[in-house]
Amino acid sequence: MELNQLTVLLVEDSPMFRVMLRDMLQQMGVKNVVEQPNGKAAMEYLKTGELKPDLVCLDLTLPDVSGYDVCEHIRRTPAIAHIPVLMVSARNLPEDKAYAEEAGANGYLGKPFTPEELEKRVRQVLKTAAPRGSA
Repeated sequence: MELNQLTVLLVEDSPMFRVMLRDMLQQMGVKNVVEQPNGKAAMEYLKTGELKPDLVCLDLTLPDVSGYDVCEHIRRTPAIAHIPVLMVSARNLPEDKAYAEEAGANGYLGKPFTPEELEKRVRQVLKTAAPRGSA
């Protein structure tokens, strides 16, 4: 899937970092970026939102529900279980990455990162998460 056809759900509680991430995604060519400030809002959007995302960029540390819990919610919900999840976090310990994988994340990107690293990871997650035959 081309980046300019993507809808990305961006879940990040820091307004400054959310703007920075949105700008990076748009500079990569992503047309639709839907922003949510916390886990509950993200889960509500996934249930009722008009645009179903092709990718979820999910902060690990959120004020209400952890990124792990949001990811597990996505994986438990049949209608959205196929959506790839990229965890984005300042927590870079090996166990953080392991827990993210256990929760069902398709990729992990540690903060800080460059726009090039974000694009590389997004493409990697989309490629590895693509259903067989559609790559």
